[in-house]
Amino acid sequence: MRVLKIGVRGNDVMEVQALLKKLGYDPGTVDGVFGTNTEQVVKQFQAASGLQADGIIGPITYQKLLPLLNGYIMVTVAAGDTLYQIANRYKINTQRLLAANPGISSDNIRAGQQLTVPYAFDIVDTNLNYTYEILQRDIAGLQKRYPFLETGVAGKSIMGRNLYYLRLGNGPNQVFYNASHHSLEWITTVVLMKFCENYLKNYVDGTSVRGYNIREIWGQSSIYLIPMVNPDGIDLVLNGLRINHPFYTSLLKWNEGRMDFGQVWQANIRGVDLNHNYDASWQLSKQAEASHGITGPGPTRFSGTGPESEPESKAVADFTRNHNFRLVLAYHSQGRAIYWNYRGLASARDRQIALSLAEKSGYVLEEATGITSYAGYKDWFIEKYRRPGYTVEVGFGRNPLPISQFAQIYRENEGMLLLAALATAG
Repeated sequence: MRVLKIGVRGNDVMEVQALLKKLGYDPGTVDGVFGTNTEQVVKQFQAASGLQADGIIGPITYQKLLPLLNGYIMVTVAAGDTLYQIANRYKINTQRLLAANPGISSDNIRAGQQLTVPYAFDIVDTNLNYTYEILQRDIAGLQKRYPFLETGVAGKSIMGRNLYYLRLGNGPNQVFYNASHHSLEWITTVVLMKFCENYLKNYVDGTSVRGYNIREIWGQSSIYLIPMVNPDGIDLVLNGLRINHPFYTSLLKWNEGRMDFGQVWQANIRGVDLNHNYDASWQLSKQAEASHGITGPGPTRFSGTGPESEPESKAVADFTRNHNFRLVLAYHSQGRAIYWNYRGLASARDRQIALSLAEKSGYVLEEATGITSYAGYKDWFIEKYRRPGYTVEVGFGRNPLPISQFAQIYRENEGMLLLAALATAG
């Protein structure tokens, strides 16, 4: 962690600003700029924490912030402590304390025992640039709060980053949601991660969401998530191109000499569009490239050297082959639309499900044409399995969508994500 102080800019500043906002401080806009407002609230936090109030986030202040960033703290039980007292002290309900510490009960805690205590606020922030590093931290934090959450790695990106998966529920009806095949569309990762956290929280609390009983869905369906299919591309978009990057020269060439990747780059780090890299009319996608001025790797729509030539798309396809998914959703942005068919292969039942999803979200049903209709994940799933597959385009405007749209996007999609988990059950 670098030292953060007046004048520093970056995603790490944005992460600290978002955390301070969650804690009740007012740093102003979460914009990644360490200005006077941020300095003032850092001083307030330092004073409240018994630290030197210099307004600079160095190693000591960062160590104080780290448990808060992780979303939990390790607490040593004192003599006479009860679970209720500990939960009340940290302003959480007892169910969440029990969930974070399997095997404990009010009858068996003892002085000196270490407990994982979740903080009262959510882990997943929805007002910042959602980097791969934040994804890693959030998954680790959710695992500590909810040890029953199954997580794993479906594969690795070209740069060796993990393609994490998460599983919600243990029912026989398996469904699969993925996000961020395209790097400018990283807001879709936040949609799935916030859905995951809300689902876990309401499962533990025994509460319903938008009229759906989460514990009932848990027993009927297993929801698998790969929230970030293209971590290398997202790193390029959000963190920029560094001089020591192994693809530095190639990326500059593929981006026509432009150092700004944050407004144009949808591909993976080898310049392959992952959502044109599946074995569903892949050859047609390749043939269409010339008419769109695509002659090789670049920001978008280059289909690669063959279907699943990229480790990211192959990992998602392998993950699909290794499960029995009855329905899939591939999340993209933008357009507030649901693409539901592929070359007339979708059934009447698939369309009926699509209509239900559209009604739940307020999105319109669409069918892709031209180059956009080839070699996508949901196309491959429909052709291979003859089961319902949908591409969901969230939000409206130009990619990358501003994170300020997130609240509306999530409102539109939470009910659809729950409905999709039940559409093929029973």
